[in-house]
Amino acid sequence: MAQRVEPSDSLDDFPTPPWATRALLEHVIAKDCGRLESCLEPACGAGHMSKVLKQYFKFVYSSDIGDYGYGEKINFLSDRYSKTKVDWVITNPPFRHAEEFVLRSLDIAQIGVAILARTVFLESIGRYERLFRDFPPTIFAQFVERVPMVKGRLDRTATTATGYCWLIWEKESTSQTRVVWIPPSRRSLEQANDYDAPSAKDFSDGCGPTAPIDQSDLFEDE
Repeated sequence: MAQRVEPSDSLDDFPTPPWATRALLEHVIAKDCGRLESCLEPACGAGHMSKVLKQYFKFVYSSDIGDYGYGEKINFLSDRYSKTKVDWVITNPPFRHAEEFVLRSLDIAQIGVAILARTVFLESIGRYERLFRDFPPTIFAQFVERVPMVKGRLDRTATTATGYCWLIWEKESTSQTRVVWIPPSRRSLEQANDYDAPSAKDFSDGCGPTAPIDQSDLFEDE
């Protein structure tokens, strides 16, 4: 029941419930929030995670390979981002490209990287050899309650048999991976308007805190 099989050409659009993003900031990396300026969400979809990140970061850059009407249409894995141009990269990447997203993000982020992933992402000899052996996460933050996700939409009534975690890489840390339990958070962090249909303001404001942010500064010069 923990398997979620998507076609090879799927954009893997499973929006993150807003409370699950708040749980990362409130329970895992809250100690850093006061000094952070910028964050990139490179698989933003319709902007559900980005809109939460804007509650914590001064600048949030949002993009996606698909056109969901929010953020910019950018292929994160192939476009020429400059190194260390943003403080954090935080995202729920397509599962089959998650390793590539992490490695790409580690080049781009100045302070840290956080991805939301199924807990089974930790399993796999190949993934260990390609990623975890040389680039182990600083924090493995496991949700103690399930995080329901539905393809293409948020659903307040959804349920799931799949476990999820946040994996965090803090670039200046030299400590071994530590386990953090994310306590029950849905009841305390869910907000009344989290499941409202997006408004025109949501889309016009998709790249920044109050107005669209020009992302050209994030890219290498031609």
